[in-house]
Amino acid sequence: MLRSLHMKLVMIMILLIMSLMIVVGAFLINSVTAFYMEDFYSQVSDVFQDPLLYHDLITPSEEEEDGADQLFQVLNAYAGELGVDNRNRKLYILDGSGVVRVSPDGGDVQLEYTENLTFALASGLETGEVGDESNLALDYMDVAIPIHRGGEDYIVYILDNKSTSNDLTDQMLVLIIEALIFGLVISILLSFLLSKTMVTPIQSLTEGAMRVAERDFSKKIKVPSQDEIGVLTDTFNDMAGQLQDTLRQVENERNKLDTLFLHMTDGVVAFSRAGLVIHSNPAANRMLRRAIGPETTYEELFGEIAPLERALDTPDHLEGELQVRDSFFQLLMAPFDRGRAGGGALAVLHDVTEQRKNEELRREFVANVSHELRTPLTNIRSYAETLMESARDMPPEMEKKFLGVILNESDRMTHIVQDLLTLSRFDSERDELKLSKFPFGEAVRDIYNAVYMEAQKHNHTLTLDLEPGLPQVLADRERVIQVMMNIVSNAIKYTPDGGRIVLSAGWERDKVWMEVDDNGIGIPDADRERIFERFYRVDKARSRQSGGTGLGLSIAQEIMRRHDGRLYLVDKAEPGLTIRMELPVAGPEEGGHEG
Repeated sequence: MLRSLHMKLVMIMILLIMSLMIVVGAFLINSVTAFYMEDFYSQVSDVFQDPLLYHDLITPSEEEEDGADQLFQVLNAYAGELGVDNRNRKLYILDGSGVVRVSPDGGDVQLEYTENLTFALASGLETGEVGDESNLALDYMDVAIPIHRGGEDYIVYILDNKSTSNDLTDQMLVLIIEALIFGLVISILLSFLLSKTMVTPIQSLTEGAMRVAERDFSKKIKVPSQDEIGVLTDTFNDMAGQLQDTLRQVENERNKLDTLFLHMTDGVVAFSRAGLVIHSNPAANRMLRRAIGPETTYEELFGEIAPLERALDTPDHLEGELQVRDSFFQLLMAPFDRGRAGGGALAVLHDVTEQRKNEELRREFVANVSHELRTPLTNIRSYAETLMESARDMPPEMEKKFLGVILNESDRMTHIVQDLLTLSRFDSERDELKLSKFPFGEAVRDIYNAVYMEAQKHNHTLTLDLEPGLPQVLADRERVIQVMMNIVSNAIKYTPDGGRIVLSAGWERDKVWMEVDDNGIGIPDADRERIFERFYRVDKARSRQSGGTGLGLSIAQEIMRRHDGRLYLVDKAEPGLTIRMELPVAGPEEGGHEG
């Protein structure tokens, strides 16, 4: 605040007025005091230079008894001319020994022996010299006049306590302070007006320069004066206009490049010829899974794929492949500003992870489908050839058994094809849910009744635990039953004979849930994250032996996803497996129609 030119001008004016008033006040006060003192001594001198008065002072009367009293009476006649009022200015008559003979106060009075009084007593009585030395620093004025009268020595002593002078000085000081305050107010107003006149154009230029520095060209500076500041303002406005046009063109080009650079899905990293990062886009940081800063070097990122010298000297571009954890990237490197000191190399990263995964999934899918279909086809062919070759010699029981195997393998192939078609419809979003309201508890009980006999065949203890008051849900009942049946069938299938299976269901807030808990073989920790993948099976030999295709849980997970529900494994400390499904009571937000 105090550093501004405006406040500096105001402070200068205030200090100038205060200094001037202090000097003038001190001069006036000293002048008044000196004038009053000079008037005092001149007044006394003029009175005592009167010959008639002097004759009366030194000539005693014939019947005079007390010369001091007579002197007092003579001088009392000149009290007005001497200014003696016996209050502020008093007249004393002392004898030659310094004893007060006559005093306006009466009684015995002991005077202070001032310098003038001491001089008159010591030397004035002999030489006749008057003690009239003045001193502005003293708080009194006095004059001591030696008189010889009738053979006796007397001292006429006039003492003034400067009360009149001090009162006048106090009044003068009050007037000076009032004038100072009034002058300060006027000076502050005038200084503000003056500083505004001078500073406002400069402030306008400063604000305009700050706006231009912040790339704000919306306002032009207006200064009505035609002086040097006005010319400077016009020049500044012209310069700002040209700068705005230039920056607008540069900004448009930069915005195009920045938008492309920041939002492109490919990662881009630019390196200087020294191998330091000049710039990188967010995609590159995300792909390389690390922060790329000015201190990052080319060797740290791509040195193993191709040296920097090779990337700078290549006539076209270099290609390579980079793997970061489980992601794969195609790397293209090319030089820019070839031959210049500010040139460097540009690296572009293209994510090919999804392509790799899709290729791998296609290969794995084809292999799985081929393997799953080949096994039943092989069995069908083998049993069919055996029947053809031994049709006449084969007992009817054996023939019936072989035909049963052929039918079972055909059913197995049908199930695989049906599951593949179901997943295909889910992937293409062609299979809409047929939503309807049904009692969730009743559906769980139907599943329990449907699998009870199967559980008894394996000597399992199957327990049903339903919370009371289970609400109706809006869902595709057939699909939900399919998920429930898959979960419970897996628990029965993969739990050793004589096991324990608990089927429980409940609800909380806006969703219902069902859990299937068993004490079977469980799933190893390494396989828990992959059990919902297509064709994935923990124990492939046992799964095929029990008729599993590895697609059941994938279909169940997809059905739950389309219902906005969840299907997941619940952690447990005991042996076995707990799998839980959750459904929103109000149904999915999208993806179906009510039937």
